[in-house]
Formats: sequence, C-alpha cells, structure tokens
Amino acid sequence: MTEKNMMSEFNEAAVHTAVRGWYAALDRHDDVGAVLPYVVDEGFEMHMPEGVFYGRTGFLEWYERVVNTFFDEEHTVERVDVSFLGEETAKVAVRVNWQARVWEPPEPVSSWLGFDARQTWTVVWQDDSVRVRRYVIEGLEAMPGSAPL
Repeated sequence: MTEKNMMSEFNEAAVHTAVRGWYAALDRHDDVGAVLPYVVDEGFEMHMPEGVFYGRTGFLEWYERVVNTFFDEEHTVERVDVSFLGEETAKVAVRVNWQARVWEPPEPVSSWLGFDARQTWTVVWQDDSVRVRRYVIEGLEAMPGSAPL
C-alpha cells in the first residue's frame, strides 16, 4: 500500500457513508448549499427520467425541481456495490427504494409514488470526500399502487 493510500480515506466504507448521506439530505430537502458538496466541482452529469443534467447549474435546476415537487420522501438504500477503478475513482451500483408524495393542482389529494431504482454512480475522491461525478438511473420499477412518474 502506498503512502497516499494509507493517508486516503477513499474506501468502501466512505462510499457507503456518502450514498446514505446523499439520500438523507434528499429526504430532508436540505438547503442546496449542504447538498452541493456531494457532487464534483466540474464535470457533473446526471441522467434522470426527466432528462440529463450537466454541471452544477444542471444539478441546481434538478434539485430545485425535486424539492418543490416531491414531499414526504423516503429513500431506503437496499444495496451498494463498490468497484474501485483506481486510487480516486469508483463505480457504484446502487439499489434504492424511493417513496414520496406529489400534489398536482387542483387535485383534491396528493398521490403516492413508490419505485425501486437501479442506479450506477461514478464517484471520485475530491477535497477529502466522496463526490458524485456521474449519476445514472438504469431502471425504475413501480411498486404496486404507485402513481406513474
């Protein structure tokens, strides 16, 4: 093990902690300033059902939309598989259950959403933390009774 590896905290536990921290921040609808440290400073790419978002500007556009659309969000991380591609890069396969509510005016009640999502992330070690460079929703499976997205 090199000296750099011994000093680095880029390991499987750090990636698991970052994944869980990301979803906790989304569930709480944290201020964007608290969520931005989860993404890289430059070169961010996010593939979502509603489109592809690039850079921090794209991330901010996506985040503004989700915190103003979904409520009572709950992400349950079911699986995180980490494959290191080098000393400072890893590919992460994530399976997460996402449940939320959404209200479409002028409907009298909100709708429940429930999906199992398969995702692939590319993460890097930047500024002594795990940051997402690429985030791709590979597939969504609706739970029984879920409204469509």
